Amino acid sequence: MQAYLFDWVNLLLRWAHVITAVAWIGASFYFVLLDTSLTRPESDDLKAKGVDGELWAVHGGGFYHSQKYMVAPRWRPLPDNLHWSYWESYSTWLTGFALFTVLYLFNAGSFLVDRSVHDWSAGAAIAGALGFLVAFWLIYDFICRAFGQRRNGDLVVGIGVFVFVVFASWLACRLFAGRAAFLLVGAMLATTMSANVFFWIIPGQRKVVAQLRAGRTPEAIHGRRGKQRSVHNTYFTLPVLVAMLTNHYGWLYQGPYNWVVLVLLMLAGALIRHSFVARHQAQVQGRRTPWEYAAVGTLVIVALAVWLAPPPPSAGQLAAARAAATAPAGYAQVRAIVDARCVVCHNPQLQQKNVDLHDAAGLKKNAQNVYQQVGVLKLMPLNNATQITEPEREVIKRWYEAGAPVQ
Repeated sequence: MQAYLFDWVNLLLRWAHVITAVAWIGASFYFVLLDTSLTRPESDDLKAKGVDGELWAVHGGGFYHSQKYMVAPRWRPLPDNLHWSYWESYSTWLTGFALFTVLYLFNAGSFLVDRSVHDWSAGAAIAGALGFLVAFWLIYDFICRAFGQRRNGDLVVGIGVFVFVVFASWLACRLFAGRAAFLLVGAMLATTMSANVFFWIIPGQRKVVAQLRAGRTPEAIHGRRGKQRSVHNTYFTLPVLVAMLTNHYGWLYQGPYNWVVLVLLMLAGALIRHSFVARHQAQVQGRRTPWEYAAVGTLVIVALAVWLAPPPPSAGQLAAARAAATAPAGYAQVRAIVDARCVVCHNPQLQQKNVDLHDAAGLKKNAQNVYQQVGVLKLMPLNNATQITEPEREVIKRWYEAGAPVQ
C-alpha cells in the first residue's frame, strides 16, 4: 500500500509540475515575443500618453492592441490592479523540487549514487545535490552582479555563465549517476531561473512601482537588472527542458563523455531559442531572420546522433546474434537473470514502482513492463546498478516475444 500511495504522489506532483511549467514557459515566451515585436507608436495620442511601444495582434477571432510604457502612463495614475507574473515560476520550482525529493532524494542510494562513478554515501550524495542547486545560483549571481554593468557586460556575463555551466555539467557527471547528473543540471538552471524572479525581477519591479506611486523617478538599475535576468531565463528554458527529458533515454547519459553530450544538447537548445528571439526583432526591423543559429543548433543535434550511434556489428557478432535469436528463451533462463538483476528492488519487502518479480506470478503480471524497461528502453536496472549484460537483455526480449512462459 505504501508503494501504491507513493506512486500516486509521484503522478500528482509530476502532473502539477508540468501544468505550472507550461504556464511559466508560456508566459515567458509570450512576453519575450511581445517585447521584441513592439514598434514605436505613430499616433500622436499614444505618444502623448507616454507609450514607448505597441503591437497589434489577431487571435481567436479578435484583435489585441498591446502597449508598453517604459516608466508609467502620463495620462493617468498607475492602476491599483497590476498583474504580477511570478506564481507560475514559484509553483514550477516548488512542484519540481518536491518531485525531485520524492524520486531522487528519498531514494538517493539507488537514484543519485552510482558507485562506478563516485563511491559515496546516500547522505553525502543528497548534500551534494542540494549544494549544486545553491552553489550554482550564488556563483551565477556573483558573475551577473560583478560584470553585468561593465562595458560589454552582457557578453562577459554570457561567456562566464556558459563556462560555468560546462564545468558544473562535467562535475555533476563525475559525482552522480548519469541519469541523476543530467536531471540535476536541469534543476540547477531551473532553480537559478526561479531565483532570478524571486530575488531580483519581482523585488526590482516592486521598488519601481513604489517609487512611481510616491511621485519619485524610479532608479534605472532595477529595470536593467530585471531585463538582464529575464533574458537569461528565456535562454535557459530549452536547455532545462532537454536536460529534464534525457532521463528517459539511457544511451544519452551512460557513456564516458556524457557531460559533453549534455552540454551540446543544451547549447543546441539555446541556439535554436536565439533564432526565435531574434526573429521577432528582425521582422519588426525589416531584416532577414537569422535562422543560421537554429541551423547550427540542429547540426549539433545531428552530429550528436552520428557520434552516439552504435557501431555496426561484426560478422562474428551477427552470426552469434542469429544463433541466439533462434534459440528458445525459457522461464528458467529468465528466472535466473531476474533473480540476479531485478529482485533486489522488486520483492515483497521492497516493491519499487509497485512491481514484485520474486515469483512466477509476479513476473507474468509484469512481463510487458519488464520487456519494455529492460529489453527495449534499457532503462532498468536503474543506472545498471546490478550490471545486467546485453545478452541477458536479449534473453528477456526473446522470452517475452515467445509469449512470456512461466513454466
